[in-house]
Amino acid sequence: MVKTKLAVLLAAGLVTSCVGAQNSVEATIKKNIEPRLGGAKIESIKETPYGGLYEVRVAGDILYTDKKGEYLIIGHVYDAKTTRDLTRERIDDINKIKFSDLPLNDAIKQVKGDGKRVIAVFEDPNCGYCKRLRQTTLKDLDNVTIYTFMYNILSDDSFVKSKNIWCAPDRGKAWDDWMIAGKAAAPAPESCATPNDKVLALGQKLKIQGTPAIFFADGSRIPGAVDLPTLEKKLESIKQ
Repeated sequence: MVKTKLAVLLAAGLVTSCVGAQNSVEATIKKNIEPRLGGAKIESIKETPYGGLYEVRVAGDILYTDKKGEYLIIGHVYDAKTTRDLTRERIDDINKIKFSDLPLNDAIKQVKGDGKRVIAVFEDPNCGYCKRLRQTTLKDLDNVTIYTFMYNILSDDSFVKSKNIWCAPDRGKAWDDWMIAGKAAAPAPESCATPNDKVLALGQKLKIQGTPAIFFADGSRIPGAVDLPTLEKKLESIKQ
């Protein structure tokens, strides 16, 4: 009985010691690295299984440092045997969302074919890459439900265009008319309410720094425009 109690106490002491050491390392890294980040705050610090490096999360991105915070590594870590981009996999994982939490009522809904596959796209009406995505990829994508969040980050005029489209009789048609054909929607009544400000706040919360940004049912995302084969391959890999 005495030996058992002693073992428990020793184990508890060991755990306490390890936790304390880890907290000390994190405090040291934060103290030495954070002042060099131009005002950005460290979101978390995590020891990695490779090279004695520590992962430092800042504004949705990942940096690396040593346990004393004396060196800062900006870049991606690859598995030399498999060529896997370990940093990209980690970024994708920590930036995953819960798709069902998206306020879909604040998006333009378009159903194509059976609509079984689902994506959400954040786009700015003045974004050239968004227009290219519509014209060369989404236009030909079938059997999908597309939720378009008009994420106005390029200019004040983006808010105006988004309001005109949101207040149009057929939002989906008005959006495609503009993004694909360059046909502007009629001016909206002053009294027409839009979710523009809510979508802007949502995009900032999700750390969307550019448009387009595509979200999938599994919570993963693709930043930027992609071609149709790439999008189809991604959709095929997801259990809807």
